[in-house]
Amino acid sequence: MPIIELKGLTRDFEYYEKAAGFKGSLKNLFARKKIIRHAVSGVSFSIEAGEIVGFIGPNGAGKSTTLKMLSGILYPTSGEAKVNGFVPWERKEAFKRSFALVTGQKSQLWADLPAIESLRLNKYIYEISDDIFKNTVAELTEMLNVKNFLNVQVRRLSLGERMKMELIAALLHKPSVFLLDEPTIGLDLLSQNAIRDYLKEYNKKTGATILLTSHYTKDIEELCDHTIIINKGKIVYDGSINGLRKYNSGNKAVILTFLGITDPSLISVYGPILECEQNKITVEMPQDKISDALPQILASFPVEDFTIENLPLEKVIESIYRAG
Repeated sequence: MPIIELKGLTRDFEYYEKAAGFKGSLKNLFARKKIIRHAVSGVSFSIEAGEIVGFIGPNGAGKSTTLKMLSGILYPTSGEAKVNGFVPWERKEAFKRSFALVTGQKSQLWADLPAIESLRLNKYIYEISDDIFKNTVAELTEMLNVKNFLNVQVRRLSLGERMKMELIAALLHKPSVFLLDEPTIGLDLLSQNAIRDYLKEYNKKTGATILLTSHYTKDIEELCDHTIIINKGKIVYDGSINGLRKYNSGNKAVILTFLGITDPSLISVYGPILECEQNKITVEMPQDKISDALPQILASFPVEDFTIENLPLEKVIESIYRAG
């Protein structure tokens, strides 16, 4: 039985268009043009217990709005949703104890207090016993290597250190459903890797279900087997990572290694340049054109070696965004 299930979930926002200047403000007193934005339009999907699912899409696609409805922050315009058997926007006590929401753009920690004080506040909110709190904090800070920062004011922590503390605060009550909205945004590579490793370990140890939004393809590749893509408020892909890789099988990445430096603009006539690094150029080509293009390139340029690979995952996702 799915632990997260959505059926026709829809959320519309109403706002009004306003002309610029004093005349526009005066006109709005008597006549306003209403605009309805369909942020989420009939979204349906299900997630099984224990899955780590990537929920991705371009800016404004409806990802954050969907997560806010799943956490009960927003009411839907229409449709149904259940998380852990609860209707989220009913905000029942048992439901609030069963999930956690972390967003990379909004903090739940008090900026002027040491992180440990915010953790203690969560301890009392969720009625966690002293022993469990002490053991959980020790375990999580050890895993994320932030034990030495517990008594530092949150505003004095680096972004990576703060995000690790945010994760600890969200997981103190050991939720079975974990909603993450861009948790690695703006972090350096070391912090990104640490958080990914932590999420994999937490999922393995607890069996928690994780729904993750991210603009970093590596987050999705390393953490998720199941991916859902939303665009313009509608689901455009729901399936495995392997299935996603095959989505744009008509194009390939041709990696050309030259004996010397070659002008990429000369190669771009064969297709878009994906990457250019010293004497190596990666070009995207339709699969059925490669057999004609390669002999021309080999005859015209000092090519030392070449390989043909599937497109990088981010290019496949980009093509889905465009198609959407």
